[in-house]
Amino acid sequence: MAQEKENFLGRWSRVKLEQEQRSQEAASVPQKTEAQEKPPDLPPLDTLTPASEFAGFMHPKVEDALRRAALKKLFADPHFNIPDPYEAYSGDWTVGEPIPDEMMATLNQARLHLFSDKQREEADAKDAAEAQAKAAEEQAKVAEQPTPKDDEPGRQDT
Repeated sequence: MAQEKENFLGRWSRVKLEQEQRSQEAASVPQKTEAQEKPPDLPPLDTLTPASEFAGFMHPKVEDALRRAALKKLFADPHFNIPDPYEAYSGDWTVGEPIPDEMMATLNQARLHLFSDKQREEADAKDAAEAQAKAAEEQAKVAEQPTPKDDEPGRQDT
């Protein structure tokens, strides 16, 4: 009828022995190893162009200095020197006009982080003087306006 189930430890032991036998058989078969492989024949660096095949230089047996020289030759092509116009960090943002000193003095963050204590005090004093002048100007405008009389005949309150 139904076959008897193999218990867990018996099955585990059988599978382990089979794996060991397979690994011993694989070790006895001589295989070509990386030590026996030769690096591919490579063209001289002087003859390389951007259209040349560079895959041979990526072989593990090729010396790092030779690989780097080949890659340097490849990436010297102007095609790789054109920045992506849609990449946010590829542009040179240092070529703009600097912020004028007058505008810089009005920026709070510049005062806190870029100015010395003396410059900060001078800027604060200048702002205070400007605020007083503006307040005096506003008071003069208010004083120039005629005051409406409370009880003017024939005039309705609006």
